Amino acid sequence: MYDITHPIPSSLNPTTNPAGLGNFHVLFPSTGISDMEHGLLEKLAQTKRRLRIGECLYRTGEGFFFLYIIRSGFFKTTLIDKEGREQITGFHMSGEMMGIDGIATDIHACSAFALENSEVCLIPYQQLENTDQSSEALQHFLRKALSHEITRDENMMMLLGTMRANERVAAFLLYLSQSYLARGFSRYEFYLRMSRAEIANYLGLKIETVSRILSSFQSMGCIEAQQKHIVIHDLEKLKHLNSTKGSFRSSYQKPPLSGNKQFNILNE
Repeated sequence: MYDITHPIPSSLNPTTNPAGLGNFHVLFPSTGISDMEHGLLEKLAQTKRRLRIGECLYRTGEGFFFLYIIRSGFFKTTLIDKEGREQITGFHMSGEMMGIDGIATDIHACSAFALENSEVCLIPYQQLENTDQSSEALQHFLRKALSHEITRDENMMMLLGTMRANERVAAFLLYLSQSYLARGFSRYEFYLRMSRAEIANYLGLKIETVSRILSSFQSMGCIEAQQKHIVIHDLEKLKHLNSTKGSFRSSYQKPPLSGNKQFNILNE
């Protein structure tokens, strides 16, 4: 059972602000969507919402009305069991789509919280469904997004079911490295937006185990970890520690942004 004590959609919070989307099209991978179809998405996503760190975007049990594209920031999605314990089901970065969990039942199956000050674009799902059905590329894009979400779940099952603790941590660091690289950042140096307790929760480990493994990776010369600041010194050694070599990957990867050292191309 999940916590359904918050039936009022957070996404309808009056803090939402209509605004243009600027270079909205760069959020999407290469799926064959035409300029006209990009324009349609821009028309559908005429609302942006800013969230402060810790603020909830939507909660388990709320009605499903929107798909969300993360314009900037970082989120976690969670489930609450009947004992009130939180289980983190995913971390989400700029350019990823959220809210897909609500499509099947029109009710959100999980909750989403901002891990830093963030901004999302809202796409009304009903309007998206009512668009011209000849727009096959848009339908393909949505199917691909759903497929990526399924892949994320399968990878998580692989992670928890077959990997040893050190392999889980190595795979998680490699996932972050790959995700930052795809957004034009350095794959060797980045800051963790989540706490070690949140990492431990996600990976099905104890926080002491995560801290011990990070320390061992540092002793081996693989990484340097100073609080949330991570520097990868030996990427190949880290890959070797991850015996599955890439089975745990981002469910919604963006292509590298040529010439951009920071993912700020959506700024108006």
